[in-house]
Amino acid sequence: MHTVEIVLLVLLLGAVTGIAARYLRAIPLPLIQIGLGALLSWPQDGLHIAFDPELFLALFIPPLLFADGWRIPKRDFFALQAPILRLALGLVLFTVLGLGTLIHWIIPGIPLGVAFALAAVVSPTDAVAVSAITRNLGMPARTMHMLQGESLLNDASGLVALKFAVAVTLTGTFSWTAAAQEFLWLALGGLGVGVLLGKGFAVARETVTRRVGDVAATQMVLLMVLLPFAAYLLSEYIGVSGILAAVAAGFTTSYADLRRSSFITERIQSEGVWTVMETAFNGAAFLLLGLQLPSILGRTLEAAGGQWWLPIGQALAISGGLLGLRWIWLSLGVRSSLWRVHERGHMPERPSPLLTLAATLAGIRGAVTLAGALSVPLLMSDGTLFPARDQLIYLATGTILCTLVIGSIGLPLALRRLPPAGEPLSAREDREARLAACRAVIEFLARPPPDAPAGDPAWRVQHQEAAGLLTQDYRKRIDMLDAPKVAQTPEAQAESAAVAYQRRQRYLLEMELRLDSLRIERETLYAERQAHRINDDTLRALVAELDLSEVSLRKRLVVARRALGLPVDEPGH
Repeated sequence: MHTVEIVLLVLLLGAVTGIAARYLRAIPLPLIQIGLGALLSWPQDGLHIAFDPELFLALFIPPLLFADGWRIPKRDFFALQAPILRLALGLVLFTVLGLGTLIHWIIPGIPLGVAFALAAVVSPTDAVAVSAITRNLGMPARTMHMLQGESLLNDASGLVALKFAVAVTLTGTFSWTAAAQEFLWLALGGLGVGVLLGKGFAVARETVTRRVGDVAATQMVLLMVLLPFAAYLLSEYIGVSGILAAVAAGFTTSYADLRRSSFITERIQSEGVWTVMETAFNGAAFLLLGLQLPSILGRTLEAAGGQWWLPIGQALAISGGLLGLRWIWLSLGVRSSLWRVHERGHMPERPSPLLTLAATLAGIRGAVTLAGALSVPLLMSDGTLFPARDQLIYLATGTILCTLVIGSIGLPLALRRLPPAGEPLSAREDREARLAACRAVIEFLARPPPDAPAGDPAWRVQHQEAAGLLTQDYRKRIDMLDAPKVAQTPEAQAESAAVAYQRRQRYLLEMELRLDSLRIERETLYAERQAHRINDDTLRALVAELDLSEVSLRKRLVVARRALGLPVDEPGH
């Protein structure tokens, strides 16, 4: 099968599995995609794809990491920088030393250098897998941001550790000084390239759009899609971390976007394009992982002979050791910094054994681990085979599957037992921001118009009438969002709450009627086009206006239903 056909088939299967996951909510989407990939490649004449680690890392990982760096809340990231760095750097070193020793003890046939290489391969969590598994499970927001920050940064430390473990195996020598210098060069160089490219793109975009406005929105979005590939390839060419370069470019671009509030078309297009790309590339990564499983398992079981249970037990033991070391580090090495973050008010949830268990189970490995294992060289310096390479690849793959399954089963159970945290911080900030925006508009409408025509009382009356209607609408929004005022007596407080609830119900009914009205408008416009009374351009322009209005209205409807304690079914979830 040609490469083009394979890419199209993988994208098609990614879309199909995404739809299937809507009906199989008990099974996480990554497991469905891995299982389907394994089924497709299991038969002798099934779909077999040669997995090129360098091509995989260059094609799939940069846009996904760029999008994660672009979306992750920067305020929370810097507020949690101490625990994130302890996980991204300290935990990787702790895992390499501890797990490498454990692997060599469990499987004496694996040389110590290869054992450290395997430990380095499985030490970094995978940003794609962590986001895919923990999404919509109710993980506390700040803990989720800490896990995302860890997975964005620990690839560099894990890959450096892998590089030096392989070098020790090939040469038999190791230098802590050389390792530290190499890590600093890879990490700081990658971050520097990403920041420079991100700032360069931001300056160029600002220069262009200052002249032509939103007319060039499509071209700017296309250039931003290519930006993570440019950052990754340039960094790899220089010899620094392309993964960190893609993350840094996403960070920098996100900061630049904060000054672009007026470019609506570009913002809508960017959101849509990145949503499609994340869905497609996430699916492709897990499907490709599944496609490799049968051949890797087949070679390992064949080498094991009649002792098929031995490699399975080894994979389970290594996965258990990996999660055990992660729990120890979270309990001893990170807990104190989490308490300090909590005491400063940056983390509402209190560090607890149950939260530590949830963060441990969320240490999921993914396709980056497989790519790292497959990047181990085939031959030694003297031309002999690299020792235990096939076993290393199998054990890395087994660890990926074990952490995915354990996380998929254990995380919902652990999160269900966490104490209720009350109103989520993100929901409270959302409500307060909406209230501030509504009050600012009301204050603006109450001011006399600066551009009122002199000597035209009719215009002033019309302006006051329009401002009054708008003010009434914004006051309805405030009634929906604002908590009822605390009254002096319980009876008066109950009466005030009942009145507020009725006002919210009326506003909810009004928005549902508006939503139905938009649907009627849209159906009428399509009927007009089918009757050839308007052309396609007119139809698209008018429907685009209705679509934007409906998106805004649906968001407000979600907030209104939450305020009334009604079930919410958000679009896209």
